[in-house]
Amino acid sequence: MSSIAQLKSALRAQWLETPSWAYGSSGTRFKVFTQEGAARDPFEKIEDAAQVHHFTGVAASVAVHIPWDRVDDYETLAKHAADHDIRVGAVNPNTFQEPEYRLGSVCHPDPAVRRKATGHLLECVEVANATGSSILSLWFADGTNYPGQDDIRARQDRMAEALHETYAAMPLGMRMLIEYKFFEPSFYTTDIPDWGTSLLHCLALGDAAQVLVDTGHHAPGTNIEFIVANLLRAGRLGGFHFNSRFYADDDLMVGAADPYQLFRILSEIVGAGAHRPEANVAFMLDQCHNIEPKVPAEIRSVMHVQEATAKALLVDRDALAAAQAAGDVLGANAVLIDAYNTDVRPLLAELRQEMGLDPDPIAAYHRSGYQQQIVARRGEGEAVGWGA
Repeated sequence: MSSIAQLKSALRAQWLETPSWAYGSSGTRFKVFTQEGAARDPFEKIEDAAQVHHFTGVAASVAVHIPWDRVDDYETLAKHAADHDIRVGAVNPNTFQEPEYRLGSVCHPDPAVRRKATGHLLECVEVANATGSSILSLWFADGTNYPGQDDIRARQDRMAEALHETYAAMPLGMRMLIEYKFFEPSFYTTDIPDWGTSLLHCLALGDAAQVLVDTGHHAPGTNIEFIVANLLRAGRLGGFHFNSRFYADDDLMVGAADPYQLFRILSEIVGAGAHRPEANVAFMLDQCHNIEPKVPAEIRSVMHVQEATAKALLVDRDALAAAQAAGDVLGANAVLIDAYNTDVRPLLAELRQEMGLDPDPIAAYHRSGYQQQIVARRGEGEAVGWGA
């Protein structure tokens, strides 16, 4: 168990990255419901992300999605972020919306389509260079719907070829995080469906390739903390996309559906010391706020991760180890339950005051008048980069 001073120090050093796509109007496969004041371009997305950092103190970077966030001058975009006291974080290529990608992108049977997709990955390496980002975050929608539609092994070879070319183009200090998803939009095979496939590609690439765990990308009942523990053991846990799901990739606010699962995941992280900045695990949010207000939803998500982390830091590791060694099943479980049931909100409010922040970030945001300002200035936001 950490002392209160140690716990506060760890929480003060926490870094949570928000996604640019959380701030523009988004929607379901059926309809985009635009919101008043939603960001209309990458610069406004950065301004909204800066508000989340302003009120929480721990969200100092924003991930970008290309081409949704494509601009003429990425150095200007990076400067805009710096002027708002944050920075550009992970760069996320988009290889799923072009008409040519109907049968896949880097795994497509047509070499010309694969060339286009790999070229986009290389473009995103350059975007990362221009913005000062050190993370290339990859997710592929590639897969098949029917048996016999394509050669499964050949598709893995094509994936490997694209990843190797992209990896070779990365400068020293940049990391490639490879995400996985067990289905959707493909239903028979997905080319990177699980952490094992992602890990195999990472091991073939090199130390700068690591697995990204999206908490919504698993089948119901999957023990995500087991996956996290194994990737930590292998030294290949690169980061997270935190969100919540009830059924599949729902992209809801993290901690909304199963806060105890979020705590269990972070308990594994804290137990391995991987919550510390020097562990180089990227804690990123990946959420689409279709019906809830954008900025308050991101603030609340950051607060949920902070609360789960604080509870994980309160786990009495010595008592847990002793109970485990003694085979005390109920005693070991009780150590976790006791930490989880602790109300850490007063402690976090106290920490925020010590950091010069308002103890209630949501209330402070509403009092700030920022929401009214962006509604008046922007009107009804556009569906930035969303094809629905």
